[in-house]
Amino acid sequence: MPAFQYLRPASLTEAIGAFRGDAAYLAGGHTLIPAMKTGLRAVERLIDLSAIPDLSGIERRGDRMVVGAMVRHAAVAHSPLVQATIPGLARLAAGIGDPQVRRRGTLGGSLANNDPAADYPAAALALDATIETDRGTHLADDFFQGMFATALAEGELIRAVAFRIPQAFAYAKFRHPASRYALAGVAVARFGEGPRVAVTGVAAGVFRWTEAERAIAAGALASLGPLERDDLIGDLHASAEYRAHLARVMLERALEELVR
Repeated sequence: MPAFQYLRPASLTEAIGAFRGDAAYLAGGHTLIPAMKTGLRAVERLIDLSAIPDLSGIERRGDRMVVGAMVRHAAVAHSPLVQATIPGLARLAAGIGDPQVRRRGTLGGSLANNDPAADYPAAALALDATIETDRGTHLADDFFQGMFATALAEGELIRAVAFRIPQAFAYAKFRHPASRYALAGVAVARFGEGPRVAVTGVAAGVFRWTEAERAIAAGALASLGPLERDDLIGDLHASAEYRAHLARVMLERALEELVR
């Protein structure tokens, strides 16, 4: 691994000021550190965000559940506030990876990385989240822009994620037995104006399944056709057709949980 400068700022202002040259922010490190070890990524300055209090905390603000970018998956899973307000989000967090991953991985790191099989992007999209950064806010509908691509500008730092509190929310995934990433994951949120459905693990990036939303709203799920997209993933773990089939199965499981 090439030499780099390690920085651990104590404030958001200090962290933003340190981002210059070939720099990277370090959250949980589950993607960045392996990439650095294998030579896929080299940085001159590694900025560890773990000591910044402004990036932690979970609170309710009106109709939003606001979770700091550096909040660990385990903290979301065990938060009494999350469990009482959006229990499906707590269950989603409890199903990410394994105990070691949940104790190191962060919400902000997951969204900034935008792995096409990650769980949190589906939650953010289904829950109509806003992603708060040091430069403003992004709507979840505009934030996710394809495989490992987001609306974040160079050096832009996620501060918190504000999930809209639904009437009900559920997430179901068929996970890879080794990585525990989703081969197909479907998040469903019910709001007064109708449902929002987000799918992960199936295509080049997380996406809204609008056909499913219309079918659910009309009470006509039986008429929903097969999931069709040009960017469905097919690999040695599952074909594109199988992933599309799994998405339909996970949708039905999420809906079953939604009415419990």
